[in-house]
Amino acid sequence: MRAIRRFTVRTVLPEPLAPLDTLAQNLRFSWHEPTRALFESLDPERWQALHGDPIELLGELGKARLEELARDEALVARVHELDADLREYLEQPRWYQESFHAEDKPEAIAYFSAEFGITAVLPQYSGGLGILAGDHLKSASDLGVPIIGVGLLYGAGYFKQSLTREGWQHETYPLLDPDNLPLTLLREADGTPARVSLPLPGGHQLHAQVWRADVGRVPLLLLDSNITDNDEASRKVTDRLYGGSPDHRLKQELLLGMGGVKALRLHARLTGGPAPQVYHANEGHAGFLAIERIRELVEAEGLSFEAALEAVRGGTVFTTHTPVPAGIDRFSRELVREHFSGSAELPGVPVEKVLALGTEDFEGGDRSVYNMAVMGLRTARLANGVAQLHGKVSRGMFHQLWPGFDVTEVPITSVTNGVHGPTWTDPAFVQMAESYLSPEQVASGDGWLLPADQGGVPDDELWAMRRTLRSALVRSARRRVRKSWLDRGASPAELGWVEDVLDPDVLTIGFARRVPTYKRLTLMLSDPERLRKLLTDPERPIQIVVAGKSHPADEQGIGLIQKLVSFADEAGVRERIVFLPNYDIEMAQTLMPGCDVWLNNPLRPLEASGTSGMKCALNGALNLSILDGWWDEWYDGQNGWAIPTADGVEDPQRRDALEAAALYELLEDTVVPRFYDRENGVPQHWLEMVRHTLATLGPKVQATRMVREYVERLYTPVAGSYRMLNGAGFAEATALADWKGRVREAWHTVRVDHVESTGVADAVKVGDVVGVSAYVTLGALAPQDVEVQLVTGRVGEDDVLVDVTTRPLELTETYEGGRYGYHGEVELEFSGSFGYSVRIVPTHEHVAGTAELALVAAAQA
Repeated sequence: MRAIRRFTVRTVLPEPLAPLDTLAQNLRFSWHEPTRALFESLDPERWQALHGDPIELLGELGKARLEELARDEALVARVHELDADLREYLEQPRWYQESFHAEDKPEAIAYFSAEFGITAVLPQYSGGLGILAGDHLKSASDLGVPIIGVGLLYGAGYFKQSLTREGWQHETYPLLDPDNLPLTLLREADGTPARVSLPLPGGHQLHAQVWRADVGRVPLLLLDSNITDNDEASRKVTDRLYGGSPDHRLKQELLLGMGGVKALRLHARLTGGPAPQVYHANEGHAGFLAIERIRELVEAEGLSFEAALEAVRGGTVFTTHTPVPAGIDRFSRELVREHFSGSAELPGVPVEKVLALGTEDFEGGDRSVYNMAVMGLRTARLANGVAQLHGKVSRGMFHQLWPGFDVTEVPITSVTNGVHGPTWTDPAFVQMAESYLSPEQVASGDGWLLPADQGGVPDDELWAMRRTLRSALVRSARRRVRKSWLDRGASPAELGWVEDVLDPDVLTIGFARRVPTYKRLTLMLSDPERLRKLLTDPERPIQIVVAGKSHPADEQGIGLIQKLVSFADEAGVRERIVFLPNYDIEMAQTLMPGCDVWLNNPLRPLEASGTSGMKCALNGALNLSILDGWWDEWYDGQNGWAIPTADGVEDPQRRDALEAAALYELLEDTVVPRFYDRENGVPQHWLEMVRHTLATLGPKVQATRMVREYVERLYTPVAGSYRMLNGAGFAEATALADWKGRVREAWHTVRVDHVESTGVADAVKVGDVVGVSAYVTLGALAPQDVEVQLVTGRVGEDDVLVDVTTRPLELTETYEGGRYGYHGEVELEFSGSFGYSVRIVPTHEHVAGTAELALVAAAQA
């Protein structure tokens, strides 16, 4: 008989052990090894069986066992010591309070993301975007940065992956019980669950309750629509991550963005916390946060839509994570219209103005489409990509939003991703480092270059640690392979070979990530016989551990998994290459430290950043990667290997073949020989590369470095503009909106009439000074509304300027009819082809840059 109702009965802890509840509820346990060790000591076997879930562990210990533990004075003392340590961590000033002294630093920052990968205990992530978001919150907590996370609570998370007998991916969606997760439901003063609501078409309402997870010092608010206030369809809005129809996905994103702002207001009202001065949209999924904030200002302050938009833009940061248009959420304009008109229309927020923010109304765009990345860019003060190369790719991808400007002027900067060191560095590796090196030596990386006689880690100990980590991976992989085969229908009697899967002394290569086609899971299979020879070499074999999920709707990705699994199933290689199902945080924390080499072979430049290789580097592994994402900027020739790319080869099969051959050649001629080249049992040259990696990449790949960059380069400037534009009476936002409206209305009359130069000799030499005079018409605009610029650079193909530099010309003359004369000089600083032009751009003290309005009037040849 099925239960008609279910609920979780929480453990009542004996008074001496009461702090265990606090330690289990704060997700700091997921990266604080002493706390994890404490829980493991309560019942090591159960801890492993429950995948490191402290709440489940406490629930299963039983009253008698808990009372027995409560009589252990040493244990009780340890519990209270760690409880005091947590309180100190939560309350004491950290970097943000002690060392960061910018005048405009924000009191609070709201960080919106569709997924958060913090711990396997809270499965609310699918891949890199979520892991990055989780590491962002953890590092903000460690630094004391006042961030508030905002997301959705998915009833089934992403999905659990298993394999069929034939090797096809199979998905299941086990339901999560929020009451058995490290979450607290926000409640009103009378104890009733606090709610937020959104209007839906047809007069309906979407209601959500709000759960809070404590990520160290950082609160994470997760909205949950699975409540009885909703009808059946609305209860399913937060059913799973990245699933459902376009209408379902749109409702999720409306709840994340608009509902997320409401949840922030709710949380501030209940806790007395400050309102954010910065709203960070981590990808376009959260773009509708701007609409809710506009609605608030129109309704509460009586602002026009345009003035409210300026106030909102002034406090918004947008991060794009995809280098391919297919990776962006795009909805039908008519579907979006339906959700902002009729009974769902927001007073003072006309649907046409909402649509204008996301419509692809640029050259090459589809005007029937609502593009969430376009909306994110149009509603943000500052925007960034997640690696230097990705920033460059993004500027090219979104160039049409700023027609007339050089691609280098597109206002998208870069902050290269990082990873949370305490989460991803194996505790045994940390312990080894701490036994020889000071925290400062580890943080700077310098300690890894110290010889043993100067206090550094000895080679033999470093090499032994690498074997220890590799051995842990081998043991874990054998358990997972056995379970996978049992799930696929094999009998225990036919699985004796599993005990020989992998070898703790063999060069181990890891490859684990989401499985879209551009990441090329099966590039390694391009020449199966050549790979087989590498795997089975009697003297110098390699072994490969592969993991990854493909989106259930991605038939090509699922096919790649099946192809890889079919090869890995073959007798003769199955001991040397394995596919581990259900890749998640728990698996990664053993897989990544245990690999000697981390393989990454995306189709360049389609990897935005990629952070898995960073996690490996923290544990002394070397990267073997296409020069894409973060590796493109931080590969230095000694921290791993760069796989040559066949850029410019348009035939995808030929390109794959060329790059696969380059990969095989690197393995055969360089990587494998170096690993097995031993002196007294230790690969000296290999360890030199390991030390160099730890010394140089170790400090760079930290998410604390990343979060500091966000704080210094994005959050603090945006907080300053927020305070200015949201100041008394919103006068500055209103004035800025009026100015923009006036400039746009008059821009068709703005032109460069004539340009002439002086000082150009018959033979122009480096060091010559050229004078440029420009005569312009500004129509209804005044000189203070614009900047007339001299644009110089080298002349490329079709007389297009490249490597451009701009400098303002000075107003020298005023004529009738809105005409003006400008003049300036330029010194010729390089030889070769040189060219210049003159353009007019709008300028105002409160715009983020000259391209903000996407308006330019350039001289015509």
